Amino acid sequence: MNPLLQQLQPYPFERLKALFSSVTPAQNLRAISLGIGEPKHPTPEWLKDHLLAAFSALATYPPTAGDLNFRQACSKWLKGRYKLELNPATQILPVNGSREALFAIAQTVVNPKGHLNAKVQLHNAMPYVVCPNPFYQIYEGAAILAGAQPYYVPSLESKNFAMDWQSVPADVWAQTQLLFVCSPGNPTGAVVPLSEWQTLFELSDRYGFVIASDECYSEIYFRPEAPLGSLEASKALGRPDFKNLIAFTSLSKRSNMPGLRSGFVAGDSAIVQKFLLYRTYHGSAMSGMVQQASIAAWSDEAHVVENRLKYQRKFAAVTPLLQSVLELALPDAGFYLWAKVPGGDDEDFARELLRQYNVTVLPGSYLAREVAGHNPGRGRIRMALVAETDECLEAAQRIVDFTQHYLAPKP
Repeated sequence: MNPLLQQLQPYPFERLKALFSSVTPAQNLRAISLGIGEPKHPTPEWLKDHLLAAFSALATYPPTAGDLNFRQACSKWLKGRYKLELNPATQILPVNGSREALFAIAQTVVNPKGHLNAKVQLHNAMPYVVCPNPFYQIYEGAAILAGAQPYYVPSLESKNFAMDWQSVPADVWAQTQLLFVCSPGNPTGAVVPLSEWQTLFELSDRYGFVIASDECYSEIYFRPEAPLGSLEASKALGRPDFKNLIAFTSLSKRSNMPGLRSGFVAGDSAIVQKFLLYRTYHGSAMSGMVQQASIAAWSDEAHVVENRLKYQRKFAAVTPLLQSVLELALPDAGFYLWAKVPGGDDEDFARELLRQYNVTVLPGSYLAREVAGHNPGRGRIRMALVAETDECLEAAQRIVDFTQHYLAPKP
């Protein structure tokens, strides 16, 4: 067996299952889960017609590079969303959801025995993959299985959970081959501003590492302006070739289609070319049937606007209710609330909430790593407001009732 597998940590939901193994949930209340970020709004009904119309595509092997019509639809969406002109033949690839692609890019980029920039002298043999902390655990697993060492960058709670890039030592940047950025962030909902992108691009240009920008939550937001994208920032900062930058997005959150496993990557044509080579051997071509349905989804914004309005109304109703007992703020984007719990014990809070009120939330410490004795997720919970508004409101009221009891002095 690959010995690197032994370095992988249990996935957050495995840890949650273990935490709840001895808990009997309140039987007088229906179960409500805010634990998993799986969209629950209905998938557009018209998707069925497009899937069935392309049924015959299942009779042929799809090309890894995807159908040109699919890539053109993605290019057209990028132009409408970000005012960008990308070459669909050389700068865009289909992927089977952003998760598999985020894992695969590390296997493509990381050279465990060297550095992408020949001018950089390594201080030790193992390269770094830099990722945020808290984070989406795929980043860590992808780094480890590519033969790299994850380096966790803490978030600045005082600055809306922006990453503290200045805390990364120069010798770490010198050994970095890949940087994962999540904007809007999971679990914090923070969006990377233009000034921060400028810092990251300057570091990438200086040290030669690739930036992988995870943007799967980009279409769910609560401010008047849509979140800034990495490619959009690159162009604005005079980098229209997107050097060493590749962005990831999907239909899962945007269109409530997580089971379709459809997304795309876009950016630096040199990286896209190498990624295509890797994916050809990896066997990760997207079904022609899925591609045709995806073209329809990327070409329609009406369902996205409706979906976003649902989230905006839901968060407007739920957030003030929870703010009466928990320390939290409306995020920039995404569908999570990242709340500080009383007492500072996120595991105990989650366990007792399930036991007494049959509501599932995810302990924040499961989404982060302890560095220098500090886990930035400890004392927090992540709540995924993915169900319909009435169910989320019911869960929120239960959390309010529970927290008031949880805060009460013990006899």
